[in-house]
Amino acid sequence: MDSILDKKLRDIGIELNSRQLEKFDKYYELLIEWNKVMNLTGITEYEEVIEKHFVDSLALVKVCELNDIHTLIDVGTGAGFPGIPLKIAFPHIRVTLLDSLNKRIKFLNHVTNELELKDVCTIHGRAEDYARQEEYRESYDLGVSRAVANLATLSEYCLPYVRTGGLFISYKSGDIDEEIKDSEKAVQVLSGRVEDVVKFQLPGTDIHRSFVKINKVKKCSMKYPRKAGLPGKEPIK
Repeated sequence: MDSILDKKLRDIGIELNSRQLEKFDKYYELLIEWNKVMNLTGITEYEEVIEKHFVDSLALVKVCELNDIHTLIDVGTGAGFPGIPLKIAFPHIRVTLLDSLNKRIKFLNHVTNELELKDVCTIHGRAEDYARQEEYRESYDLGVSRAVANLATLSEYCLPYVRTGGLFISYKSGDIDEEIKDSEKAVQVLSGRVEDVVKFQLPGTDIHRSFVKINKVKKCSMKYPRKAGLPGKEPIK
């Protein structure tokens, strides 16, 4: 099994040792086991999980030098994507996983224990609430999200967590141009600036993906994020 994962990761320029590859296999087993009793993913075939979850999560190397990242928050992490794959491949990063569903957090705690991952913090709650707490606000080198929401909403969820000079990178599908245009005001208001948009195809698939790379250029106004629910219902325009 390792050879499939190993080969696909080499296609995006990542080489892992046998211990790291074992952790990915164990993660897959836990995902499938827990998925029987709770809805974590609709993708369960081994090779599909590798492509659409593991490789997709780690494709972040196309837009960010992860060896320079020390603290990362994954907002709306769900079953742990992209945060846990990034932690396995880049163990030096201190990772925070935030999700609004407590049962997912229980799964993530189990995964981090089983895989013996150090410096992983899990938070059960709304992104809007924790972004106002001093411990988390503007304290991360990198914010990431694969959550399904428009870019304006995701920017309000994520940019308040990122330090000045840090990055927010959103994982998106291939067709992103209009969404970026619609989010220009929100990104600016939240003290961000779109630095780059990288479009690519997942190796060996016909899946088109995009990364939107946003620089945090100054501190974010304390007006943001607005109260829980508003960023989703009324994105900044």
